[in-house]
Amino acid sequence: MTNTDTDTDDTYTTLATDASASFVVQGSEFIGHARPVETVADAEAFVTAIEEEYDDATHNVPAYRVRADAGGGSRDGGGSLLREYSSDDGEPSSSAGKPALNVLAQRDLENCVVVVTRYYGGTNLGVGGLVRAYSRAVKEAVNAAGVVERRPHEAIAITVEYDDSGTVRGILESEGYEFDATYEAAVSFEVRVPVAEAAAFRDRIRSATSGRADLE
Repeated sequence: MTNTDTDTDDTYTTLATDASASFVVQGSEFIGHARPVETVADAEAFVTAIEEEYDDATHNVPAYRVRADAGGGSRDGGGSLLREYSSDDGEPSSSAGKPALNVLAQRDLENCVVVVTRYYGGTNLGVGGLVRAYSRAVKEAVNAAGVVERRPHEAIAITVEYDDSGTVRGILESEGYEFDATYEAAVSFEVRVPVAEAAAFRDRIRSATSGRADLE
């Protein structure tokens, strides 16, 4: 098992979508499952879901690289670290999880998780054979998913009275940010803003509402 933290830069490359790939080596079936994720919790939930779906498999080998805050939380905001994790799940040490993680690292992929499912076919592949098979499963799943470039985002909650809601909504729409709005006693906006633009965005909202907006 490995679990390490490294610093991250601003822009990163991740998977474009979910994908899987399968093949057989000397009777053993390998299925690579890959998914883009936003948080460590999302990655771990995917690993659990695959383990439950393929609970009859001989091994379900996970690996992920996900941006997380320094405290180990789930935000992909500023001051983030890159959380790396892998497990051999019963395979010989460093024959499965590490090779799977290495593929993600070599492709410089972040905010993504993979799980390689293996159904043992009766023939031992040896450490070298396992390394090649687990690496191949991740490579093929990643190729099937495709890759895209992303920028880390920060989730910001904005609460205003109705009189200011139109102003805030207009700013969000003009910037093209993704957001959800809830109209109750007050109006609440949940918006995702690129980390590099978050401070300026907060200042703009405060200025436009003369400080009346509650930002979290």
